[in-house]
Formats: sequence, structure tokens, C-alpha cells
Amino acid sequence: MLHNLFRRVTDLFSGANEVTDDLFDDLEEVLIASDISARLSADIADLLRKAVRDSRLRTAAEVRDLLRSHLAALLSEHTAPLTIQAPEPPLFYLIVGVNGTGKTTTIAKLAHRFQQQSKKVLLAAADTFRAAAIDQLAVWADRLNADLIQHQPGGDPAAVLFDSIRAARARSADVVIADTAGRLHTQRNLMEELKKVDRVVRRELGRAPDETLLILDATTGQNALIQAQQFRDAIGLTGLVMTKLDGTAKGGTLITITEELGLPIKLIGTGEKLEDLEDYDPLEFVTWLLP
Repeated sequence: MLHNLFRRVTDLFSGANEVTDDLFDDLEEVLIASDISARLSADIADLLRKAVRDSRLRTAAEVRDLLRSHLAALLSEHTAPLTIQAPEPPLFYLIVGVNGTGKTTTIAKLAHRFQQQSKKVLLAAADTFRAAAIDQLAVWADRLNADLIQHQPGGDPAAVLFDSIRAARARSADVVIADTAGRLHTQRNLMEELKKVDRVVRRELGRAPDETLLILDATTGQNALIQAQQFRDAIGLTGLVMTKLDGTAKGGTLITITEELGLPIKLIGTGEKLEDLEDYDPLEFVTWLLP
């Protein structure tokens, strides 16, 4: 179950009977502590202050309601549905991100989701830098009864993806979900290798990947914003998947990334089970943050 990440915001308004400058100062501090950027937190507080000066708001409850509406509007500006139909089979998902974000587990959840729709899924183990990554994906492929294309550790990731597209066509697979090495966004050589992977997929597929999804750990706070910037600039992204939104994260990172980068958040991970991958709904998310 999703937990209320903004409990401090709720407590702040619940304990305030009147609107004062101290309320807005406290609100700005709470927003920053909840991983909303300092600039955006200040902008939100100023917007609410102006509404009070214009006599549109008189009580703390009204300020809270406007805050909820404003956050919902921010998050609704950049939305896009998950691509589930390709111009020509197979549907191709390229999954990127740094180690430890829940990338492999998210791939398994995606595969399970497509299988529930009676789709044949093929997994591509293009994280060839770590033997453990190949083994981990192989375990999931076995559990899901999904085809797996893999090469020897240390092999060329682009070759794995080339073979996966060929194999998907030969085996009439509906969907290819490709793992990639858990790159640090600061490692330029690995980011360049990721660009090569993208070029090979485009050439063999005849189009860009249908989804290039960056997996982000919601508990990493502002570092998630830096990762999103770097990956977007390197290969382009169609969307984000935020993992570990199970009560341990603060939640504001999503608002910052959406507002500053214009990247749609398409899925959120809320637990360890295969079913714990939910479509992202901005209105639902704000209701969760500010019940």
C-alpha cells in the first residue's frame, strides 16, 4: 500500500488555524525536505502567499487545497501513456539506469504484465559487464517461462540486442525487454557505449526503441534528477519508472523531475511482488501525497 509521504505537510496544515508568514516558511522547508527542489519549493510558497494577499485564501485548509491543485497541475503537464503497440513486431523496450535502482526486478514486472495480456515476451541480457546481471535475468526468465537471449560475460551488448531482435522475429515474440549495464551517469565511456546500443537497435529495428525507460530509485532524492538529465542528454528517454515508492521515499523527486525536465513518469514500483508495478496517475499521486 502506498504511504503518505507528505505527512509533515498534512500535519502542518492540520495544526494551523490561521494563515501567517510562518506557515509559508514552514511549508517551504517541508517541501525541500520532501525532495522538491529549493527553487520549485520557493515558487510554490510564493504562489500561495500571493493567493493569500489577493484574499482568495483565508484558512490553512484552503491553502492546503490550493497546494494540492497546483501540484496536480504541475504533474499533469507532462504525461504520456506507456507504448503497448508497435508499428511492426516486436515491441521493443530498452531499460537503462544505474545499479541498485531495481532495474532487473522492474524488467521482470514488465514481462509479467505483458504475459498477463497474453503476449509472448523475450528478455535480452545486454548487461554483459557483470556475470551476475546475466544470471539474475536468467533466473527471472526461468520463473516467468520467458525466452532469454544472452552472450558470454564481457561480450558486446549491442550484439546481444541485434540477436534479440532477430530471435524475436524468428520466434514470433510480441515484446522484447532489454536490460543494459547499470551505468553510473558520470562514466562517459559507458554512456558512449549506451549510445552505440541505441544506434544498433534503431538500425536493426528500423525505428527507435518503442520505449527507452530510465529506472530511478525514489529514495535517492535529488541525485535522481541528475541521473535523468544525463541519460536524457545521452540517448533520449521516452519516460521514467520510479521504484521503491513503498513508504521509504519522500516523493518530491517526481515533482521536481517532471517540472524541470518535462519527462513523463510512466510507471511506479510500490513493492517486491510481480504485481507491484502501477501505471502512474498524477492526480492519484497527489491525492496520495496530500490525502
